[in-house]
Amino acid sequence: MDAVGTPQSVLLLGGTSEIGLATVRALVARRPARVVLAARPSAARDDAAAALGAAGHAVTALDFDARDTGTHPAVVDAAFADGDVDVAVVAFGVLGDQERAWQDHDAALEMFAVNTTAAVSVGVLLGARMAAQGHGAVVALSSVAGERPRRSNFVYGASKSGMDAFYTGLREALRPDGVRVLVVRPGFVRTAMTEGLKPAPLATDADAVATLVVAALVAGKETVWAPPPLRWVMSALRHVPAPIFRRLPI
Repeated sequence: MDAVGTPQSVLLLGGTSEIGLATVRALVARRPARVVLAARPSAARDDAAAALGAAGHAVTALDFDARDTGTHPAVVDAAFADGDVDVAVVAFGVLGDQERAWQDHDAALEMFAVNTTAAVSVGVLLGARMAAQGHGAVVALSSVAGERPRRSNFVYGASKSGMDAFYTGLREALRPDGVRVLVVRPGFVRTAMTEGLKPAPLATDADAVATLVVAALVAGKETVWAPPPLRWVMSALRHVPAPIFRRLPI
């Protein structure tokens, strides 16, 4: 990646994620790049690949199912088959029905399988690859929900908390190898995943998150809140005593 944040190659794991795609577009906006979109086969993936190709980028689409961790090594190998990857964006996840999630065994396990286990699976693989090449950055899309899980979405928050902790630690493990890990903690983002939900205060959109991600990479930051004021909101909420916290309308 150059001084203005332009990589020559980008891997998006979760190749139809609106935030992920917005981030890729922002990263490669200045010049053509090699882009790998890893996602389940779909019209959305085809459309994303076509749009990036029309913008002058060399695009490869790989079949990737977050739930099938046994296939992850082959997917990551294929993503690196044509050379180094400058930036890898981990952008898959499920939100689901929050009331169902804590009462339905399968729903709870699926949320952790995707948001935590699968994220750790690809993180280990990306870490090994980038350590071997001696450079690169991993962008991990976490959530402010993981900072202090609350009653309204504690299963999702807990699953993101595990993911967030892993990538925060991976950052330190890869630091000696010249590899960076940027943990991104968005609040409510207006996307298809949140369609139909009441927007929370400080709601944002995918393009705004992408702009913050690119700026954070250029600046060498390690964590970014989207939007930035959430950093101070969550810092305050972490220290609210439990008897008061449980009465908050959140």
